[in-house]
Amino acid sequence: MTEVINLTPHAIVVRVDGGDITFPPSGKVARIKEKNVPPTRSQIFGFPVAGKTAFEAVVDLPEPEEGKIFIVSGMVAAQVNRADVFSPATGPEDGAIRNEKGHIVAVTKLKETV
Repeated sequence: MTEVINLTPHAIVVRVDGGDITFPPSGKVARIKEKNVPPTRSQIFGFPVAGKTAFEAVVDLPEPEEGKIFIVSGMVAAQVNRADVFSPATGPEDGAIRNEKGHIVAVTKLKETV
């Protein structure tokens, strides 16, 4: 049996055949280490300008382990190329289920990172 470990800060609900499977947060969150890059100018149209954010490395993503898969955010998934790492499929063509406010309440699939 495969163990699914949710490395996001919120529950991930996957709707399959009309039923929901909820993966609660594990208490650990995989993130991308960020670095602020100094801005090229201090103002534009009188507004202060901040530099862009550079993404350096994924942190707090465990090494692959037999029998385990990991769910991470789409942003983390974009930096990873591993068969054991997935993200919630939330794109416009992915069939995510939204409430009346447009918030995602469930996904219908997970996305590969390989």
